[in-house]
Amino acid sequence: MSCDQCREREAVIHLTQIVNEQVTTLHLCERCAAEKGVESPSGVVKTPLGSFLAAMGKNLPETEPTPRSSETCNRCGGSLQDFRESGRLGCPECYRWFEVPIRDLLRRLHGSTHHVGERYAEQGSAPAEVRIESADLREQLRLAVETENFELAAELRDRLRVLE
Repeated sequence: MSCDQCREREAVIHLTQIVNEQVTTLHLCERCAAEKGVESPSGVVKTPLGSFLAAMGKNLPETEPTPRSSETCNRCGGSLQDFRESGRLGCPECYRWFEVPIRDLLRRLHGSTHHVGERYAEQGSAPAEVRIESADLREQLRLAVETENFELAAELRDRLRVLE
């Protein structure tokens, strides 16, 4: 693909701009991009997060419904490789388009894809079964208070204190 500005050299930089749901793509060679003040991919410093994600994402298993690194988002044109390098997605549609690889990455990084609380668990803290039981007791306590069953609420409160 040739440069949209000079039409002489090969385009190596592809700029996508989304304004009011209108997608505009500009393909530039390195020289024309530099004239417009756009850094070439070789000049961009990789972020630590991008490097970390790239390292973590190298061993992700590829299944058929999962977009390959060369596939791009239908809306912004961002690729999974772009996400791995920068640590950022291009648009809200990327979250849906790359859902499976992102979910797998989160599972590998955090051990889960579900948020279970405000704080990280400390080493040696309660196992998952205790956290689940605690969440169940909290729900039962909430219902007991709503139904004004204060004796049961007090018992549930005491059981929660023992667990925590």
